Amino acid sequence: MNPRTPVSDPAPYRALRRPDGARHVEAIDQRALPHAVVTVRIADADVAGLAIRNMWIRGAPLIGAVGAYGLAMALDRDPSDAGCARALAALDATRPTAVNLRWALDRVRRRVEPLPAGQRADAAWREADAICAEDVAINHAIGEHGFGLLERIAARSAGPVNVLTHCNAGALATCGWGTATAPIFLAHARGLPVHVWVSETRPRLQGANLTAWELAERGVPHTIIVDGASAALTRRRDVDIVIVGADRVARNGDVCNKIGTYAKALAAKDNGVPFYVALPSPTFDPSLPDGDAIPIETRAPSEVLEVLGRDGYGQAIRVGIAPDNSRAHNPAFDVTPARLVTGLLTERGVATASEAGIAALFPERFA
Repeated sequence: MNPRTPVSDPAPYRALRRPDGARHVEAIDQRALPHAVVTVRIADADVAGLAIRNMWIRGAPLIGAVGAYGLAMALDRDPSDAGCARALAALDATRPTAVNLRWALDRVRRRVEPLPAGQRADAAWREADAICAEDVAINHAIGEHGFGLLERIAARSAGPVNVLTHCNAGALATCGWGTATAPIFLAHARGLPVHVWVSETRPRLQGANLTAWELAERGVPHTIIVDGASAALTRRRDVDIVIVGADRVARNGDVCNKIGTYAKALAAKDNGVPFYVALPSPTFDPSLPDGDAIPIETRAPSEVLEVLGRDGYGQAIRVGIAPDNSRAHNPAFDVTPARLVTGLLTERGVATASEAGIAALFPERFA
């Protein structure tokens, strides 16, 4: 076994960077991937909100980090109580489902509220930096616990460990390592044979566009499949383990994640394949009793009716794929009941998907 990988993510790309001492951040515009790597500069709270709403950046932990920096930018302009409240409300309204956004905004607010107005902006920037640094460390810890799961599967398998994932819960969705991908990246770096089935994730294709790009950048063997192929592969025993991310987990262990996750959980349960959800602790929301209470974002029909690709000249082009008069319904997330979840993979270990299981690892969240 290779020496333990350091906490810092060795990958050459970062979803989010703050140049030393800068009062702005730089992010990869994920709408351009995998066709081009485009960096955008976010130096204003309104632009931070636009980046979150229009999915220049996405992924629950990354949304929280950008929201925290956005609030710091707003306090640079207006550090008053009223200014803080206005900015927080505007940023919080950008995406309703991922709880990490509100968690990060509230954390920055609590940090600055007791301070004089003149000290608030600097404190907010420091708190946002801390949120990012903690996210990297949390995700690495998730990776360590998940690596143990993959090791145990490898010990009884003749070939590579075949992991099925959905959407993008990689470093592009976080400040480093990713959640569902962290065990995969560590396994590959340590010489444990692993292969990833990448579910394309309609309609925005975060799997085909983002997860596959990340795996290719790191040299991890992978195969892209259409979403509808997941159940057949699981039934054929071509899948050893399913690992997905989460945008919110309710008090009882119900999991809200990208639309299509529930179907994978059903197929895994029916075929005796372990189904794990990798998440940092800020994704827990003990204020909601179950998944039915989680707000589900409905996005524009155009995401279903159009697709972005490359033409014969290598240029990105958006084309329609349905008749002009067709309608589309576009719920961005679904809820997987706790009974279908083998375990919740967190920075403190694996919890059962239940109130008791979560509370055993994170008692402070239930105080």
